[in-house]
Amino acid sequence: MSPESIANTSVPLENQQIENQQNSADIISSPEVANPEVANPEVGAIVTYPQVQLQSIEDKILVILPPEVETPAALTFGELVEQLQQRLVAGDRFWQPQTKVHVVAADRLLDGRQLQTIAKALHQGSLILEKVITNRRQTAVAAASAGYSVEQKQVMRSLHQAPAQQILAESLYLETTVRSGREINYPGTVVILGDVNAGGLVVAAGDILIWGKLKGVAHAGAKGNAKCRIMALEMQPTQIRIADTVARAPESPPAQYYPEVAYITPEGIRIAKAMDFSRNS
Repeated sequence: MSPESIANTSVPLENQQIENQQNSADIISSPEVANPEVANPEVGAIVTYPQVQLQSIEDKILVILPPEVETPAALTFGELVEQLQQRLVAGDRFWQPQTKVHVVAADRLLDGRQLQTIAKALHQGSLILEKVITNRRQTAVAAASAGYSVEQKQVMRSLHQAPAQQILAESLYLETTVRSGREINYPGTVVILGDVNAGGLVVAAGDILIWGKLKGVAHAGAKGNAKCRIMALEMQPTQIRIADTVARAPESPPAQYYPEVAYITPEGIRIAKAMDFSRNS
């Protein structure tokens, strides 16, 4: 892929649609706080819960886990799963079989085994775990490694702190393949040792570095930072975005692939060989 092949495809983001939107998981935009939350779609209010809650929003189910607090009344993980199972069988089911589930874990730390336990409980209730929403890096890594979509929130710890969009979280390192229909959404730089398949989506407030093939959609600088970059060993994207600018790869693939970097210039998004880019940057 050469700079000329993609030079004229940059247009404002709002005029574009992700081509594989039918296969990609929905992106939830909700306020970034330190507790489990759900934004009321009508008034934007934040509601927290001391117990496991199930809510239906559009075509998915939210499973909202209680905050991880050290009190005598705090739920252990076993009690949490038991409570979830009870809610899945109690009363009338308000969902259709095979409905997708987004687990709102917030500050609760979950490892891969625990996520699989939650997924199994949901499966028994004819539900499918699709995404984990968290503000813990360890939980995000565990969820992505287990093959689930991930959205990590950035915690606001002080009213006097600079706005969240000006602060990047620590880089997220994942050794995984982002398969079709999966999404990684992170408030910092994302480094993936693996491929992003067609239908996969990676959204980062910082840079995106893919030590493999980029065949899906990558959106760097998602909070408006036009200085962010996208790098891949093989750049074959369905679509790339940097801040508010979007570009598509040419229809005809190159004869040979090289590690490449996508970045913004006054003329729009350009792609250059990584070696040439490092010499000129």
